[in-house]
This record gives sequence, C-alpha cells and structure tokens, in this order.
Amino acid sequence: MSSSESACGKCKQEVELDFEFTFAYQPIVDVSTKSIYAHEALVRGVKGESAYSILSQVNDTNRYWFDQACRVEAIRGAAALGMQGFLSINFLPNAVYKPEACIQTTFKAAKQYGFPIQRIIFEVTESEQVIDRPHLVNIFDEYQRFGFKTAIDDFGSGFAGLNLLADYQPDIIKIDMGLVRDIDTAPSKQAIVKGIVAICTELGIKVLAEGIETKAERDFLYAQGIHLMQGYLFCKPAFQAIGQIDPDSWPP
Repeated sequence: MSSSESACGKCKQEVELDFEFTFAYQPIVDVSTKSIYAHEALVRGVKGESAYSILSQVNDTNRYWFDQACRVEAIRGAAALGMQGFLSINFLPNAVYKPEACIQTTFKAAKQYGFPIQRIIFEVTESEQVIDRPHLVNIFDEYQRFGFKTAIDDFGSGFAGLNLLADYQPDIIKIDMGLVRDIDTAPSKQAIVKGIVAICTELGIKVLAEGIETKAERDFLYAQGIHLMQGYLFCKPAFQAIGQIDPDSWPP
C-alpha cells in the first residue's frame, strides 16, 4: 500500500485549524500583449504577516485541512475581487491522497463563488520534498483531466529537475528567481535558461520567469522568447487586493 493510500481517510477526520490566514495576489504578466495573464495567490496572515508565519504552523495533523482551506480561500478572494484571467494556487502534494476525492472541495468552492475551473492553475514547487513522485505525477494527470492547468514552480532550484519533467509535462514551467537574478550579466545562467526554453518549446510547455526586478533581466528573457513574467518590476503582491502594474515596466 502506498503512503497516499494509507493516509487516505483524513478527509473524514476533520481538523479545525487554530490559526487564520488570507492571501495577497501577485500579477503574472504577458509582456508580449502588455496584459495580466494570471494572479498567484500567496498565503499571508490576516494582518499581512509573512507566508512563513503561516506555513510554520502546518504539520502532519493539519496539512490536509490547511491545503483544502487554502484552495477555498484563494478562490473566494479572487472571485470577490472580480479577478480576470487565471488564478494560480500553490498546493501541497503530500496533502493530496486521492486526487478525485481531495479535489471535490475545490469544485464546490469554484461553483459556489462562480470561478471557472478552467481558469485555475495548480502549481507545486519543484524543491518541495515529494515522498512519492509517481503520486505527484498522478495528481497532475488527474488535475489536467479535470480541466485545471498545472505548473511547476521554482524550476531549477530543487532536486527533481529534468527527471520530473521527463515523467510529466505541465502547462507551465516557472524558472526559479535564482536563475533570473542578474541573468543579463551571467553567461552561465543565460546558457541554462536558453536550454530550458529549448526543451519546453519542444515539449509544448509555456515558460514563465519569476522574480524579475530589473528591466535588463526583463529584456534578456524577452529576447529569448519568454513572454510570461512575474516580479517586483511589474507589481508587488497586493494584500487582499489586485495590484496595479507599473506602466513603466512594459518593454518598449
């Protein structure tokens, strides 16, 4: 019996979270059309406390219920703000036991708040320690079958890398900000990112560069054919709000 099968049933053992949280939303832009492609939901404390202050309270007992509550609150908040485009939600793969069962709360929230599931992206951090990689691949396969889009975040920062990409091709790869920082002056980073773009182009995967802070970074990445971008250059995360894109951040 796999770890996911042995853990299944936690959804019947409801745990009340003893902490509150909400979200900030950061735009993901398409620089080729100078428009907002999506917003990423970033967990925060109810008074704007850091993500760490919330995530440090997640443990084996409450992980499933926290993951489920995150999905509901992210969707509720996005709908209340009248958000357009995609909504990107981070999920904890080790909190999903049977995708077809664990996804039901998401379906219910999307219906309740009138947010189409076709506009939801589920993303997982590549550096997230995944105990059972075939289980993660199964989750992604099921989510795509249900009509969601999928993304691997922080690509290039963790241990999975190309091995994970060989097993599963998501809709979007988000290049880790460590590769993005000062890429305009770092030949080694340039070579790596060019390689990632070439692979993703061959596999039909969109590439998104995150953590962009300078116009020089933006311009180099744009020249490589990367149109989806995210970072402080465009807009910082907006606490319980939709941020405004800096009009000077668009390429000429």
